[in-house]
Amino acid sequence: MRCPGCGDATSTVALKDRTDADLEVDVCPMCRAFWFDQYENIRLSASATLKLFDIMSAKGGADRPLAEPMKCPRCGSHLTHAHDIQLRATPFEYWRCPHGHGHFITFLQFLKEKDFIRPLTPAQLAELRQNVQTINCANCGAPIDLAKETVCPHCGSPLTMLDLKQIGAHVKELQNAQTPSPDVQLAKQFDGAIAMLAAQRRRRVEESTVWNGLRVIVDWLTEKE
Repeated sequence: MRCPGCGDATSTVALKDRTDADLEVDVCPMCRAFWFDQYENIRLSASATLKLFDIMSAKGGADRPLAEPMKCPRCGSHLTHAHDIQLRATPFEYWRCPHGHGHFITFLQFLKEKDFIRPLTPAQLAELRQNVQTINCANCGAPIDLAKETVCPHCGSPLTMLDLKQIGAHVKELQNAQTPSPDVQLAKQFDGAIAMLAAQRRRRVEESTVWNGLRVIVDWLTEKE
């Protein structure tokens, strides 16, 4: 499949949905975005979402603007830019096919939709400024001077951080599964990663950026395999 955002070939990730049926998600590492065919997004299981974390935490991409207009890779129709709001009032955006073939969403917007990240509070921003001078935007990768800016000067995205409580709740879906599986062990390992990340934040050595946090979690899981 060709990516709607840049025209490059996408890669396919094989997953399992909530009913243990096969599910394939198309990924563009250059645009740092997913293409979900119709209903694929809501079929994602907890374990499938954790596997997508590994993809999102990888470096690279997001160094060029998305195409305008973008076209549906299934029918060629122009994608419609859509705005929505998550249950906890977190806004997110995506681009959908007008004929219902699916939608295109960046990694950052996907995390917002799934309620895994949230904006920094003034107190958290003040604490971050005491320890870090510059961070990279989670959306486009541009540098943000914390002494002068609270949003990315390149793309306008606000500073965000991982919501560890929400991620932990999502992982509980694996721990509470009625049928034991390797995913249960993965969930236990993930809990350890959350605890380690929280400890780092208390020691003020964690930069509180989205992708750094995901990388910590993924590295922890890799070490435990």
